[in-house]
Amino acid sequence: MAKGGKGLLVLVAAIVVLGTVLVGAGVLVSGLGKPSVPKRAILEVDLERGIPETPPDDPFAVFGGERPLTLRDVVDALEKAGDDPHVVGLVARLGAAPIGVAEIQEIRDAVKTFREKKKFAVAYSETFGEFGPGNGAYYLATAFDQIWLQPSGDLGLNGLVAESAFLRGALDKLGVKPEFGQRHEFKNAMNTFTETKFTDAHREATKALLESLYAQMVKGIAEGRKMTEAEVRGLVDRGPFLGPEALEAKLVDGLAYRDEVRAKLEAKGGAGARFFGLQAYLKKEGRPHASGKRTIALVYGVGGVARGRSGGNPLTGGQTMGSETVAKAIRTAVEDDDVAAILFRVSSPGGSAVASDTIWREVVLAKKAGKPVVVSMGDVAASGGYWVSMHADRIVAQPGTITGSIGVLAGKMVTPAMWEKVGLTFDQVEVGANANMWNASRSFSPAEWARFNAWLDRIYDDFTSRVAEGRKLPKERVLEIAKGRVWSGEDAKAIGLVDELGGYATALKLAKEAAKIPASEKVKVTVFPRERTPFEKLAAKLSGEEEDESSFTALAGLLEPLRPVLRQIEAERRGVLTAPPLTIR
Repeated sequence: MAKGGKGLLVLVAAIVVLGTVLVGAGVLVSGLGKPSVPKRAILEVDLERGIPETPPDDPFAVFGGERPLTLRDVVDALEKAGDDPHVVGLVARLGAAPIGVAEIQEIRDAVKTFREKKKFAVAYSETFGEFGPGNGAYYLATAFDQIWLQPSGDLGLNGLVAESAFLRGALDKLGVKPEFGQRHEFKNAMNTFTETKFTDAHREATKALLESLYAQMVKGIAEGRKMTEAEVRGLVDRGPFLGPEALEAKLVDGLAYRDEVRAKLEAKGGAGARFFGLQAYLKKEGRPHASGKRTIALVYGVGGVARGRSGGNPLTGGQTMGSETVAKAIRTAVEDDDVAAILFRVSSPGGSAVASDTIWREVVLAKKAGKPVVVSMGDVAASGGYWVSMHADRIVAQPGTITGSIGVLAGKMVTPAMWEKVGLTFDQVEVGANANMWNASRSFSPAEWARFNAWLDRIYDDFTSRVAEGRKLPKERVLEIAKGRVWSGEDAKAIGLVDELGGYATALKLAKEAAKIPASEKVKVTVFPRERTPFEKLAAKLSGEEEDESSFTALAGLLEPLRPVLRQIEAERRGVLTAPPLTIR
């Protein structure tokens, strides 16, 4: 072994030893001073900053305090608390957090179930928007018993906008020529590079999606505020609202500061009521479904689909569904005799066709081995995200899940004109007629275009044929609803792409049914693969086992406005099965 390699191993070993000592000390200290759940507890949670699907893949998280709450953390904690006689209520701080519609619906379902257990739930916000949209946060708030707004706050309830960035004008100025092909007209992810505005097909699909999501939000707000849908639509057209206007319109229940709301809730909670953090509660009491004779394996497929290992990219703010990681997790679950079924949580805009196919194969093999697979779709499960899902025994999506996008696209950027502006030139020596096909230094030749289109046709035919087989639909019907078009989960269910509407709870129920486990029987839900500790992640980075992207963290903050475009560029680099990038606000 090289001298440098030995030094690195020593460093890794030292860090691991230090980590062990620190963790051990932390456990000891926390064990000594860990507060117990009050006899009358009001759980408190901050949803202002958004809720990730899974913990960030950050090896240095151990040095930065507690990890952020995940969506499953919130859902599990509320399920556990609903059956806990010591918990009397819930207060959540909301704002203008970037939470997807399906994720909002997941939390709404959990809150409503919590309330059904005779617990109160109150939402508090300093402002729903403040010179910006607050539609999503307010939609979430209407699942609670009461909504309190700071007196100086606003309510940004003024309708939905779907926005897509178009780079064609900038690329033209730079001298970059995009050469892409797609199957078919609704496969619009490439429009980011090839167009300057929505095409007719792009606009049609986006409008239909937006109208479906808007209708869902109106319905939810109407139910929560005990209004008619017509009244809510009228109020939306009057918005946004100042605090007193929101109160007069009965969109909120009162105007008060945080301390005043807390005092009201302490009185409501009864004698001895105290606030207790939701995250601390989950740590103290543990998750539901923590024991049982049989196990349901929970496998995450989150982020753009790519070959290799799953991970995070701080530059784009996105995550990667690595085919190697996910395929191995499914295989491990199949080989585990205690596992009765697999709950596959998919939240992905798509990516590599090859990587998607790798994961799809493991789903098929799991079913052949007698391990049912139930997919629970997150905020987006489209294109490659639908490919990995389509052969599951059952597919569950929220009404607001963005799914479908059954199609394919690919291409390249031709860049010689750009480089000529700075005096940079390229030259090649070729062996083989099409050796230079993917080179950015020149356009596709007619022969290369022919090969390229044959490739797109083959993937599209493969995709649609497998959808027909997995969903038990006539191929002709699949071709009608495919064409690269995205659908809301609600619309996807109506056309046969989704089986049930719901979230984790619905998917778990269906997984038990598929495994022929009685509804009353307890099961153990276990994540595959086991989540690594921060020190294990750090050791992997330092050893070179994984690429260290932590140096980009500072730059990532500066590039926040460009993240949707960066994710799209990353997706195009990795593969051909991607959903169109949209920002809905």
